[in-house]
Parts: sequence; C-alpha cells; structure tokens
Amino acid sequence: MQRVAYVTRRTLDSRAAGWIRKVRSTVPPRPRLQIIPERCALLVVDMLRYFAAPDGRCFLPAASAITPRIGYLLASWREQGGVVIFTQHCHTGRRDLGMLGRFFSDYIRAGEPEADIIPALAPIDGEPVIRKTTYDAFLGTPLEAMLKENGCDQLLVTGVLTHMCCETTARAAFCRGFEVYLPADGLASSCEEKHLNSLLAMADAVAVVLSTEEIHERCARNG
Repeated sequence: MQRVAYVTRRTLDSRAAGWIRKVRSTVPPRPRLQIIPERCALLVVDMLRYFAAPDGRCFLPAASAITPRIGYLLASWREQGGVVIFTQHCHTGRRDLGMLGRFFSDYIRAGEPEADIIPALAPIDGEPVIRKTTYDAFLGTPLEAMLKENGCDQLLVTGVLTHMCCETTARAAFCRGFEVYLPADGLASSCEEKHLNSLLAMADAVAVVLSTEEIHERCARNG
C-alpha cells in the first residue's frame, strides 16, 4: 500500500474545507438528517500504533494529522456523557485472516504493541474496545447490540482507513438502519484521492459529511 503524506496538522483545515466543498457541490443536502449527540455514538476505528504511530509498520502520515481532531470529538462526547466505542483490528493467527490473508502479506497480531490504540486516544474506564478481524466493525461483533442497548440510532465514524474499514462500517451501519455521520477531518486514508473519493461515495449513498467543528458546535448547542 502506497502511503502519501497528503495532509498535515497545519494544512488540515484548508484541505478539509476543500473536501467538504467538493462533497456539498456534488451531493444534495439532507436537512432531515441532523446529528443529535445524545442519540449518536462516537466510533473510533482502528487508531492503532500499526497505522497511527510513526514507527508503525503501516504508518499513515495523515493519521497523525487527524489524531487531535478525534481527540477533540472524544472530549466533547465524554463531557456530555455520550457513548464512545473503539475498534481494534487484530488477528490471533492466520486461521482468522479470511480474505485479508489472501489479499495482504502482513497482518496485525493480537497482543503485539502495534495492535494497541495510540496513547493520545486511549479509551478510559467504561469505554468498550471491540476486536474485529475484517473491515466491517459490525460483522461478528457486539457493536449493533451495544448501540441499541444505549439508545443510539446514529453513528459518527472516525479513524482509519477512510476507504476501507471506515467506509465498510459506515455502509453496514446504514444497512442496519443507523444514521451515519462522518467528520471529513477525522478520517484518514493512504492518499488524498482515496480519502476524497470515499467521502464522495459515502456522502452520495450512506452518510452526512461534516467537519469536526460543525459537530462540536452541535454538541455545544445540545449541551
């Protein structure tokens, strides 16, 4: 996988504004869909050392840029007592790799340091971490049950990779009847083309794309 430093913390505001303009010039608005923090769970997808630490085997430079934005959302959700859920993609061995084992040569091993969530976004007591073995965070996991038990019918998807686990999970959530929201500056991919194309595809079919600041403002209004 080719990994490009297509955005930095310094350039994220301007790049994200451009992504959102592109989405909104292409996809009609959906005024009936409004993020309501008390009904919406924040899902942090695979912000592991493998992807998000500079020494990770599959380090995504853009993951460093989005880490503070996800932290910003985490602080908002925690302050209002909202539902926060993390995913951790890892495998116990080749027997649970499925198609990923045929598609890729490397994999994240359960228990290795690179499978850990980065310290900057570490879960706090009471925040569940769901282990998954494929792109879809719903498949074979308790995610849907957790959302329903907590009265959440909306899902805010953040993390990595935009066009892989995040997009697959967003589509799976939509097909299960959840409203899906995406922070354009709270997702990262291996290159800008894949990130933007994924945002455009999801905005057209399954999700509402916002900025983290727009989401934070909604939290403040409902706080």
